[in-house]
Amino acid sequence: MKPLLYSFRRCPFAIRARLAIKVSGVDVDTQEVSLRAKPKEMLECSPKGTVPVLKFADGQVLEQSLDIMHWALKHNDPEHWLDDDRMITADMLTLIQRNDEWFKPKLDLYKYAVRYPQHSEAYYREQTELFLVDLEERLKNTGHLLAGRHTLADMAIFPFIRQFCNVDPDWFCASRYRNVVRWLDDLLQSELFLSVMRKEGE
Repeated sequence: MKPLLYSFRRCPFAIRARLAIKVSGVDVDTQEVSLRAKPKEMLECSPKGTVPVLKFADGQVLEQSLDIMHWALKHNDPEHWLDDDRMITADMLTLIQRNDEWFKPKLDLYKYAVRYPQHSEAYYREQTELFLVDLEERLKNTGHLLAGRHTLADMAIFPFIRQFCNVDPDWFCASRYRNVVRWLDDLLQSELFLSVMRKEGE
């Protein structure tokens, strides 16, 4: 039996897991999950109740998107998203951790500002911009975050910048973060991204 990926199409964590699985060529079955009616089978193997979850035939479960990415890329990494250089790898993991632990919570406040009336949407957006400043600087030379190619960092982070952009696309596209805008646009137009976002039957 093939591994089964529980996923939700628009979730940035699920998107990055699907990107790694797709580029690696590893064969898995994918089940789209309704977040309002999560499958009993998913909750039994992963009580945390969030996607993505990768379940193997032997009962093993991967519950974190980065673990799923690493699993897929260790099978096959044709575009060299991982790196043999220890310093680049350390920088890569630190940047992803900053995205997940620092940027994502602030992004949620910005995205759902109406639920947090203590501050304005503009205020919450300003809090996220420290991360965008860092990305903008990293992208200015090569158009990539860490090397002269897309690495795990680019592919793990851009789904969250996509989510940020979608809050107010007009503001984002007119912002001073020109390198980030170009980087995101290139990734959004890539066949890899388009392929993992297609609905079943398209």
